[in-house]
Amino acid sequence: MADQKNEGEGNHTAARVYDEAQKQFAQSGKVKPAAEDAARAVDGAEGPALREAERIGKAHAKGEDPALKR
Repeated sequence: MADQKNEGEGNHTAARVYDEAQKQFAQSGKVKPAAEDAARAVDGAEGPALREAERIGKAHAKGEDPALKR
């Protein structure tokens, strides 16, 4: 990875790769099964650990994104 060029503010190449992967996943038909798996995990035995992880993550945040409250 030492041969990567500096792309300035942000990594545009990585952003493009990520965006394309997200687009492919969204179009793959795997979103609904993944969401159902996540719901089962939250409602099941993993639920307390997942909620604790969420609490810890939110404790580091500066606040909710105002766009979420629109």
